[in-house]
Amino acid sequence: MIMLQTEIEIKVPLECCFDLARNIDIHMQTVWKFTKERAIAGRTTGMIEDGEHVTFEATHFLIRQQLRSKIVEFHRPFIFVDQMVSGAFKTLRHSHTFTAVNHSTTLMKDELIFEAPYGFVGRFVEVFILKRYMRSFLNHRNKQLKLLAERTYNYI
Repeated sequence: MIMLQTEIEIKVPLECCFDLARNIDIHMQTVWKFTKERAIAGRTTGMIEDGEHVTFEATHFLIRQQLRSKIVEFHRPFIFVDQMVSGAFKTLRHSHTFTAVNHSTTLMKDELIFEAPYGFVGRFVEVFILKRYMRSFLNHRNKQLKLLAERTYNYI
């Protein structure tokens, strides 16, 4: 099992940052373009809410795959947690937490815990491939979210 943690300061208020991070349309705009990720079932547009599901389809490692997750914890504007219901991983849990730094800046933290299937082979893939891949995925998404949030908020 791998646990990754990231954090980034975003110069937008807490509630705005929280809502942008849970917006399915924004998610699809801020992930790697080459994965061609899109929401295909459950909540497919707008802001996901407590208890809702979303199924994303994307290409990772040249394989088109689907991941269905459910929001299992939700306390606006401080935390939401999505957990994989079905997909390529044995387990996957993603916590998004938000803390106000001041009235116009938010610290966004991600904690991603995942485990690959297939025992020893899966553990090898986790450590030597997936750990770096998933960290890069999160960091890219967070930087893109920051750019979009700050550009949008400062435009208003």
